[in-house]
Amino acid sequence: MIDAEGQSLGRLSTQVATLLRGKHRPEFSPHQLCGDQVVVINAAKLNFHPTKLHRKVYNRHTGFMGHLKTMNLKELMEKDPTQVIEKAVKGMLPANRLRPQMLKRLHVYVDDKHEHDAQKPVPFPL
Repeated sequence: MIDAEGQSLGRLSTQVATLLRGKHRPEFSPHQLCGDQVVVINAAKLNFHPTKLHRKVYNRHTGFMGHLKTMNLKELMEKDPTQVIEKAVKGMLPANRLRPQMLKRLHVYVDDKHEHDAQKPVPFPL
C-alpha cells in the first residue's frame, strides 16, 4: 500500500511500476507475472507544479476524422484522479501480454477509504 499524498506523479508511478512488475524480487523473470498487488490511496492529493496542470495534455481519438479529444491535467484531476495514476503507470510498464494482467493488480483510490483493510501503508522510498 502506497500513500500518494504530497508525492510527485513520476516518482510515485515508477515505484508502483517496479512493484507491479516484480523487479524488486530476487526471483524476477521478465516473462513471468511475479509482481505484487499494489494499493494507492489519496490519489486526489498528488503534488504538481502549477504550470504542469495546464501544460500536460492527454489526447484520445474517437476514431472519426478530426475527432481528437484533448484534456489537460487539471481537468482530468477534477474528473477522475485515479486515471492520472493509472495512465502514468501503464506508460511505464512494458507493452506485452503481461501488461493487462499487471494493471489488474493495481488498485487506486481517491481518498483513504478502501476495502484492503489488512494492509498497512509502506513508506514511499523502499
